[in-house]
Amino acid sequence: MPRARRFDVVTTARSESVAGDTVGFVTLADGTALISHDDAEQRDGALRPLQEAVEASVGRPYRVEAVRRGPDLWAVAARRIELVSAPGLVGEEAELVSTREGRSLHVDGQPRFGSVPAFERAGEAQGPEYVVRAARVEGDLWEVQAGAL
Repeated sequence: MPRARRFDVVTTARSESVAGDTVGFVTLADGTALISHDDAEQRDGALRPLQEAVEASVGRPYRVEAVRRGPDLWAVAARRIELVSAPGLVGEEAELVSTREGRSLHVDGQPRFGSVPAFERAGEAQGPEYVVRAARVEGDLWEVQAGAL
């Protein structure tokens, strides 16, 4: 599978209200920001300047990594992402591989039986043989990357 670009846009934004020196988050299609588990809690609206800087170039949904470069200056990198719902799937990371020989699903490094229709649809859009890598964002929402084999 070819390597995807790491970011679709790298820019700067000004904000004094973002807490911490780094922040990572996912912005959903409706504009809701889901902050990464390791990052400090943010006040309502604190991330909006970073989102506005990104949305001049990248449509929702997207993932952001930002680093403070001064008291109110942030370096902001973002990439567009694909999100799917996989109700009932337990785990944090998954990989689905489909070849002529069959399909294999691994969740958190362990083989699993069954299917994940949302992952299969993402893979099938790439062709008959594919790999789908997925990471849980929140609840039943997963970020997926699919590629043809």
